[in-house]
Amino acid sequence: MKFAFKAKSVDGVLKEGYVEAENRDAASFLLQKSGLLPVMIKEEWGGSAVMKDLSRIWEGVSRKELVSFFRQFSVLIEAKVPITSSLMAIAEETESSYFRIILKETKDSVDDGMSLSESFAKHPEVFSPLAINLIHAGEVSGGLQHAVIFIADTLEKDYQLTSKIKGALYYPAFVLGAAVAIGFLVITFIVPKITAVLKDFGGDLPWYTQVIITTSDFLAAYWWSVILLLFAIAGSLLYYLRTPDGRRAWDEQIFSIPIAGKIAQYIFISRLAENLGIMLNGGIPIIRSLSIVSGIVGNQTFQAIILDAMEEVRKGGNMSTAFFRAKQVPHLVSQMVKIGEESGSISPILRNIASFYTQEVDGMTRNLTSLLEPILIVFLGIGVAILVVGILLPIYNVVGKLS
Repeated sequence: MKFAFKAKSVDGVLKEGYVEAENRDAASFLLQKSGLLPVMIKEEWGGSAVMKDLSRIWEGVSRKELVSFFRQFSVLIEAKVPITSSLMAIAEETESSYFRIILKETKDSVDDGMSLSESFAKHPEVFSPLAINLIHAGEVSGGLQHAVIFIADTLEKDYQLTSKIKGALYYPAFVLGAAVAIGFLVITFIVPKITAVLKDFGGDLPWYTQVIITTSDFLAAYWWSVILLLFAIAGSLLYYLRTPDGRRAWDEQIFSIPIAGKIAQYIFISRLAENLGIMLNGGIPIIRSLSIVSGIVGNQTFQAIILDAMEEVRKGGNMSTAFFRAKQVPHLVSQMVKIGEESGSISPILRNIASFYTQEVDGMTRNLTSLLEPILIVFLGIGVAILVVGILLPIYNVVGKLS
């Protein structure tokens, strides 16, 4: 392996360079043998900066991988395995090459004397502010294992909730996409051949049949331009949603969508209560906790609500005052938070709120799946009925007149 090093010579001069060795300890031994006192030894990852960036773009680190990492990490810490050895052991078992590089860099940072939270903070694209601050609190209080378990539990709950919602939408999205694709192909390539019979016989046709024929003829001639237009619209919409204004507009309008808006509202309330409760329970000051949670809640509307609550607390007031002002926060939640503030038991109440709304989202997701299935059947039935009434019935009438 190739290691980059910084070391001081006998006369105190700082030197930098590279050394080939089997492992880090062997590299340190070689430097000391050469009369150098190692200050920093870091493994080089080959063309690393470019490879790391490419690996990050291609792979990234999924929520599932993070959950698995923190679960394994907590087990190793409980077994009294040193942090650096734990990180290295998990890195060697990790399938993601990008995450493997991150864990090895974290391990090197800890070897160089940095705390685990500081090492995590060097990789904000992987480790969230919640994880970094809980790890820091655990290091200060001596409860690192509990902090890691808290993080794993939080990530796992969020991952399971997201997976349930995605799973509930996969089936209807697939059916709807397949129906639209098949309908486009039928109207573009099959219907023109069928309507050619009606055109040959002439005669007056119903207005809805004329609409179908006109639409079909247009798509048959310009189907490529329609596809390009659809891609352009989709691309423009995605680009707009990635801009600050687009993201803000989407975060505001999502709550007005029937059913989905209510599910989104409950998800953000659950996420707010869960993360805030964990951070307060971990001994992190309330203003700092609110600041961190505002950055990870995942919605700018709720972020503004949390920041408003933070300013209220900074002035000497209560979070519940800001929550009562926000229409996106149910009155019941605001009332429970107020009771928790007055009784000094805010963390348990926040956990109860998170548990309640997580169960609500779970139930609504199951109901959404049951509701979408008949809607899809009706939608497909209407599509078939339009083709039957608009095309097949006129053909049947023409054939009937001829016979």
